[in-house]
Amino acid sequence: MPTSPVKTRIPLTSFGHLITEVKRQLFKNDATPPTELTGWRTYFNSYTLKGRRNFVLATYSVLALAAGVYTLRRHKKEEHETTSAAT
Repeated sequence: MPTSPVKTRIPLTSFGHLITEVKRQLFKNDATPPTELTGWRTYFNSYTLKGRRNFVLATYSVLALAAGVYTLRRHKKEEHETTSAAT
């Protein structure tokens, strides 16, 4: 297994986590959450894994909804064109 000058608690095969650990140790960049998250920030924040997960799920949901609306509108438009062409 490769070695690293940075003391890690995680395997070096996880590149994203390795970069995060290096930043934390070298630059002392600890993202400490505010003492109290209120309102919608409780569920959508960048400090906790749950908050990040909720933000990603909301983003994917909006994209899926937009794709669904586009598909339905396109399908209805095609039906409307075929019925008007037949008349």
